[in-house]
Amino acid sequence: MPAGTEIERKFLVDRPPADLDGYPAADIDQGYIAITEDGVEVRIRSYGGRAFLTIKSAGAGVRLEEEIEIDERRFRSLWPLTEGRRIRKRRYLISSENGIQIELDVYRDHLGGLVTAEVEFGSEDAAAAFIPPPWLDREITDEPGYKNQRLAVHGLPKTTDS
Repeated sequence: MPAGTEIERKFLVDRPPADLDGYPAADIDQGYIAITEDGVEVRIRSYGGRAFLTIKSAGAGVRLEEEIEIDERRFRSLWPLTEGRRIRKRRYLISSENGIQIELDVYRDHLGGLVTAEVEFGSEDAAAAFIPPPWLDREITDEPGYKNQRLAVHGLPKTTDS
């Protein structure tokens, strides 16, 4: 895979591990400066005392991603441009079997109640071979309604479950 390529799978989580407070965690403030019609995004994020500007291509499981660290002043300057396109969440880092790290996100504000988990991989083969632990529920990697950019703009997807 070329440098700057992100390979991930994303899951809904109905029942996260009971001992979440025992895992490393940080709050994330994330806002979208631009989202194109075809899904390319430019976002800023504050996470763990650091700030980043990120550009991602459209797509689901495999995408181009370039992340550039920016200073706090620049983050605060750009933040107003994200009005109406923001998410807040708390991210927990959970190591699973085979040393794979799961990023569990507990969303806040207008997305409260949503819990997802993302797992990043070094290759498409590794992503395909991954067997999720039992607490990861339905895979949503290819469901556009659960992309963070879509959640920031449109809120929670409408469900057809009865």
